[in-house]
Amino acid sequence: MSGRHRRNFSLTGIILASATAAVVVIGAGSWVGYEQLAAQDCSGQVKLNVAAAPEIAGAVRTTAQKWMEGEDAQVGGVCVAVSVEDVESAAGAATIAQRHGVTLTGLGAGQGKGTVPDVWLPDSSMWLLRVSSEAPGFVPTDREPIAESPVVLAMPAPIAQKLGWPKKKLQWKDMLATITGGGNALRPGIVDPTRDAAGLAGLLALGGAAGSDAAGTQKKVFALRALAANSSSIRQDLLEKFPRSVEDVTTALSAAPLSEEDVVAFNAGKPPIQLAALYLDPAPAALNYPFAVMPETDPQKQAAAGAFHDVLRGQGFRDALAAAGLRGPDGAAGAGFIAPAGAPAVAAPVNVVPADAAGQAAAATRAVTGINQVLGSWAAITLPGRVLAVFDVSGSMLEKVPTAGNITRAEVTQRAAAQGLALFDDRWAVGTWIFSTDMVGSRPWKELVPITPLTSGRTELNGAISQIIPKPDGDTGLYDTALAAYRNVQDSWQPGRVNSVILFTDGANENPGGLKRGELLAKLKKLRDPKRPVRLVFIGIGTGVDRNELTQIASATSSGGVFIAEDPARISDIFLEAIATRSGA
Repeated sequence: MSGRHRRNFSLTGIILASATAAVVVIGAGSWVGYEQLAAQDCSGQVKLNVAAAPEIAGAVRTTAQKWMEGEDAQVGGVCVAVSVEDVESAAGAATIAQRHGVTLTGLGAGQGKGTVPDVWLPDSSMWLLRVSSEAPGFVPTDREPIAESPVVLAMPAPIAQKLGWPKKKLQWKDMLATITGGGNALRPGIVDPTRDAAGLAGLLALGGAAGSDAAGTQKKVFALRALAANSSSIRQDLLEKFPRSVEDVTTALSAAPLSEEDVVAFNAGKPPIQLAALYLDPAPAALNYPFAVMPETDPQKQAAAGAFHDVLRGQGFRDALAAAGLRGPDGAAGAGFIAPAGAPAVAAPVNVVPADAAGQAAAATRAVTGINQVLGSWAAITLPGRVLAVFDVSGSMLEKVPTAGNITRAEVTQRAAAQGLALFDDRWAVGTWIFSTDMVGSRPWKELVPITPLTSGRTELNGAISQIIPKPDGDTGLYDTALAAYRNVQDSWQPGRVNSVILFTDGANENPGGLKRGELLAKLKKLRDPKRPVRLVFIGIGTGVDRNELTQIASATSSGGVFIAEDPARISDIFLEAIATRSGA
């Protein structure tokens, strides 16, 4: 079985043009059958390139071919030749992101080597959200789901039976307790959620089950590390880790978030140990296969895409989906669908986006925030990095935070720093500075701990967090500190890692005698080095920060971002978003 997969979110788009066409479907990039097309009485021809997730590509191709063979082979005298190519969703996302000048976490710039299609059918709308959150210019049309596959917890049947499957209805909090439960815990695994929508949906579900308090954060970190210990970059590799004999059941992989279609395809191979599909509550975002027309597609091809989409709304396509182990977009399956034991007859669509534009924008923002936070957690645990964390200790950090029990901004920041440090695994190196004004003579910043591998420096760094104490009469020496921190990370730059400065501040620059903004911007631009990129990220605390000021500074570097926690109690969440993104916000 080839690698595959996923999705979720539905937004309604393009008004279908009236005129369109006979469609000739050609597989995997070839144009076999062109002569037959040319023999038809067509007044013109449009070539429509479709990139589809591998598990759905066959159904798309077969349905279009049947349409060609019917009486509706021509519409308005225009013939449309459709080429359907199997493209992994992560690869498609990397290609489209690269076209828009950005990269996604976990997908390097060198991975986007393909060609941008006219229509993209990834396994999940989460891919559309991830690309658009990094590249605002990416606004595909239509985006209506054409299929569905619920995200389940796949588990060897003998293990699932011990948990009460298929009669007992289990919840994600039950699985979280089992994963973090010590000696009898499951041996969970996952396909890298930066590259797999089902893995991402599973992490979102586990995160929701853990909660956001201190105890929940600890459970989440434990679960993420357990999943990371058996993670795979592609689905096929993960599936190979499941037991192949009764003897393997106690030592092999015992649970992983996958799609229903994955389980159907795996079991169709009649393995010695079948997989059970556990439909846990609350249901994660299902894979929904959006029909996304790319923004650069010309009007004639948009019309052709609209007509082709109409064909995919028919019963013939639903039945073709059933043969591929997929459901229709409403959660109901076509004829011949072989459901896993315990599967619902109809898997209700989830995460339906409001019909009004304002509701759509708000829902998309919430979804992107949740995605970025969980990917930030995953990146901290699995991706090696170097970060210099720089904390504002000016007098305004003594201000109370009502939404955090009236502790000070500095105390809220200390909590966020402790949680973040606990999340980073030992492949990270971390340093800590504090800044205000006149911290060391006239210098506005002070080094607490230089960038140090966590294998040797975790205890010292934990101790340094208690030194994030405001200077009551201190102002904000932002410009000089930002420049010094950037230079520090660039001078000690290491290949193979994300080298970053993350600077927390609650105010605008106030440092008489220090750098002016223009001077800072000029120096940062001069320091930019494509061979030693440094990501400069600002996390604004409260409403006193100047977003324009911070954005100008971040934009002067090769890579940066600005994230504002207007409610300081949300610093930890904003911190995770900052780690997860690559081009900033």
